[in-house]
Amino acid sequence: MQPTIEPMHEGDVEMVARLRLAAFFEGTGRTLKEDTAGLRRLLAGDGFETSLIARTGGIPVGTCLLVRHELEPAHDLTPWLAGLAVAPEHQRRGIGGALVRAIEAHAASAGVSELYLYTWEARDFYAALAWNAVETFEQDGGTMLLMSRRLSR
Repeated sequence: MQPTIEPMHEGDVEMVARLRLAAFFEGTGRTLKEDTAGLRRLLAGDGFETSLIARTGGIPVGTCLLVRHELEPAHDLTPWLAGLAVAPEHQRRGIGGALVRAIEAHAASAGVSELYLYTWEARDFYAALAWNAVETFEQDGGTMLLMSRRLSR
């Protein structure tokens, strides 16, 4: 079943936050309350920053963000594709790639010519989607990769 991709709504916030906590913040001390507050700020913003949701059968199964600034960025660049997460039972079905393409399209429609992201584990995934490695660096004791993608408007 092909997922539908649409902007996050208030009713999605808690489920998306739970997905994000499991994917990125397990063992970090970040709380559900903190993540839902951040997602709500995104919803209340100007529409440039966004959280897109992939749904299968009406249920949110993945998310991806477009944000102006990354948390504690090592580079003074903007904007960023961030927070790509797909529920484990829905991975390897093209949902992640569809979310990335939807964020790219949203950014391009807003006039963005180049997007950035940080990753290490998913570098091959993004390279397969035509993202380019820019720089490897150390952050918080781990190796990270800055990647970029030129967008056509």
